[in-house]
Amino acid sequence: MTMTRMIATVGSIVFALGFSSVAQAGECPADKRGENLAKLVTTAAKDVTDTVIASTNLADEMIGAKDHQFRLRKLVIKPGGVVPWHSHGDRPAIIYIVEGEITEYASTCAVPILHKAGDVARETHTTAHWWKNTGSKTVTLLSADILHDPQDHNM
Repeated sequence: MTMTRMIATVGSIVFALGFSSVAQAGECPADKRGENLAKLVTTAAKDVTDTVIASTNLADEMIGAKDHQFRLRKLVIKPGGVVPWHSHGDRPAIIYIVEGEITEYASTCAVPILHKAGDVARETHTTAHWWKNTGSKTVTLLSADILHDPQDHNM
């Protein structure tokens, strides 16, 4: 299988999982949802690598989204590692947890959300959050997102 075909396959799987109608594990309980529930945390990125596997300029595609990139990224978070606070106000994403367990602290949920391998997290314009690996094993995530600002180095 070529690298291009593998990336396309992974991207299709992440997309399909993210838009399936099946209830996803690792979601905020309905009675804990709201707005501005988690406070901004200024912890810097720690023990996390963020690698862009592939990227497509959406201005060159049929949708013609000027200044937008569709990306597939791999994030590896070591035990104790932190993906810092960031917003998805103009950067929707779908995250697939490949391995490990990681805790999300979201502005739309009053309690931490535990994500396990096989879970999918949808990150919409209302999402602002940070993640922490509180476990003893490394966590691997695949992130498919649409990036508008090329200077946005938030994870």
